[in-house]
Amino acid sequence: MHIESPGLRSITKTSLFLFAHQDDEFGVMHQIEKEIKSGASVYCVYATSGVAINEDPAIRNEESLKVLTALGVARNNILFKGEALGIADGNVSTCRLIFSRWLLNWAQQSRSLTTVYIPAWEGGHTDHDALHAVTVETILNNCPEITLWQFPLYNSGGLKWGFFRALSPLQENGHVHYENIPWVARWRYLRLCLSYRSQVKSWLGLFPFVLWHYLFKGWQSLQLTSFTRIQERPHNGQLYCEFRNRP
Repeated sequence: MHIESPGLRSITKTSLFLFAHQDDEFGVMHQIEKEIKSGASVYCVYATSGVAINEDPAIRNEESLKVLTALGVARNNILFKGEALGIADGNVSTCRLIFSRWLLNWAQQSRSLTTVYIPAWEGGHTDHDALHAVTVETILNNCPEITLWQFPLYNSGGLKWGFFRALSPLQENGHVHYENIPWVARWRYLRLCLSYRSQVKSWLGLFPFVLWHYLFKGWQSLQLTSFTRIQERPHNGQLYCEFRNRP
């Protein structure tokens, strides 16, 4: 059974991780574990079903459940709200009011919610940017006491011809908070990235870059968010989402 909001009487701080799709958690695995180890009550919410309209998200759901529970997230704290709200893959922007209303209600019911993590404003995927924008507008306008962090997934900042980087923060998003990830954890996160078998086509292209990151950088990077940035292009040049969606 899914719990729709944290207990109102809880004195434990709550941290909320928002993802557009099942597998977006690959960009913030270390921070999820860090929050759990700190004693926070961690919730993970998916803003889309992760599949096209009328397709079954069950396989994708199970893949992310496997990953998140391995990281220590309670199963009841993993909410597939995109599926429940009827928001299909690629439709965060068109359904932004629906998700915003749900998010505001959830945040206001949770007296212990202190921190929210969202995909970065980076032009990698339209759903990622739309989720970023709607969360910034909803939380910063209505719950300014909540700290809102962004984490990178992939972007083409400074690159051409459809190339991209994974887990690389854009300097345009401001000061980067880096934390080194221990080698044991890096290898474990890489193994968990192999859990997304239904997305093998996407991960054949993505995994080499994630592997390179963990071998040669190995950090978790976070940046604060702002209203100003969502009024600007994520970076100069062609965005990766524009390259992917070109005719």
